[in-house]
Amino acid sequence: MARRGEREMSVREAGRKGGETTAERHGHEFYEEIGHKGGEIGGPRGGQRVRELIEKGKQAEERR
Repeated sequence: MARRGEREMSVREAGRKGGETTAERHGHEFYEEIGHKGGEIGGPRGGQRVRELIEKGKQAEERR
């Protein structure tokens, strides 16, 4: 709830503010590290699996 005289913050504004705070606290390297970890989660076939699912979705649309 917003304080008296203040408007509520939008989700977009809150996300930006949180991202700026994280960047100030952890620096550029933090984002590189978590981005790299995100790429590892799917394993070596992670990207391939996404491509397969996209292709299946396109084929299903063509059949309609």
